[in-house]
Formats: sequence, C-alpha cells, structure tokens
Amino acid sequence: MITATPRPSVTSAHLRDASLPDPLRVRRASPGDAAALVALSEPFVRAGALRRRPFDVYADRAADFLVAEEPGGVLHGCLALRVHPDAEPGAEPDAEPGAAAAGVLYNFCVARPRQGSGLGARLLGAALTGARAQSLAALFTATTGSGRLFLRHGFAPVPHGLAPRAWARTLDPRRGARVLARAL
Repeated sequence: MITATPRPSVTSAHLRDASLPDPLRVRRASPGDAAALVALSEPFVRAGALRRRPFDVYADRAADFLVAEEPGGVLHGCLALRVHPDAEPGAEPDAEPGAAAAGVLYNFCVARPRQGSGLGARLLGAALTGARAQSLAALFTATTGSGRLFLRHGFAPVPHGLAPRAWARTLDPRRGARVLARAL
C-alpha cells in the first residue's frame, strides 16, 4: 500500500522558480514538438538514463508531455505523464475492478545547462498538479539514477508489482531501474 506523505499544496507560485528567467514557461507539448523532444532526450538516451523512443511515440503521445520552453521555442526540459485508468470502459485489460486510476511519469529530462536551476522541480510540480487535477490516486516512475528529486517530492521505492501492470511489464530488468511511487 502506498501512503501519502503530507506536503504543502503546489500553487502557481511554486511553479515559478526565482533562478529561472521569467520568460521560460511550462506548457503542454503538441505533436509539432516531437522533433525537439527527440533532440532533448537524445543525450539521456546515449547516457542510458532514458529508453530510446521512436519519433512517432513523441508525436502520438505529445499530449502526455509538459515542456519548458523559452520564448524562441527552444525546449529546455520535458516530463510526460501517462494515465493508467481504472477498470472502466477502455481500461487496461488486467486492471482490478474498482482500482483507482494511477499515472506514470516518464521521459523526464532537463538540458545540461539548466540542470540544478530548479527546472526539474518546476516540471515535477506541474506534473503533480496535473495528476491531482485528473484525480489520480498515485504516481509511479522508474529511474536508473538516484531519484533524489522524486524522493524530495514524496516518492518512495515500491515493488514493481504495485505499479500499473501494463507499464511494469515494459520495464527492462537489465536496466536495473527502481520503481518509485507517491500517493496523491
């Protein structure tokens, strides 16, 4: 069972980090951002921190992504949230009846020049706000890194079996990723 960690609510004031220039904004991605998402993700794929995804996945799932963009259109970070619904029409075939919807955070990356600036926390805060707005019961993610940012935001390691089954089956055990979760 995942227990909620008391946290202050995330407001629009929390989504603005004083160390970031004011013009940098977080917005929902569109299919037109697919090429920029691929380019932003590529260094993390090469380093083994992210799985390689084809261009079509970024285009087809653009609505899953939040992006941090400067006024010229350059993306500096992204984070995707995919909902795994409960056992209602269109739900996962193996979802337990009455199970609450959960979300999975994936493809989280911040361009190297922006790392340490608070942009990752800003993206994660926006994703948490979006997950709450969708009345999700929990969020899951997998990381091959330390997961420090997730841990600071109330995530904790959990067994793979607690994660949405359809997503957990896609995890490659050779990567050694830890599953982290947070109740909302």
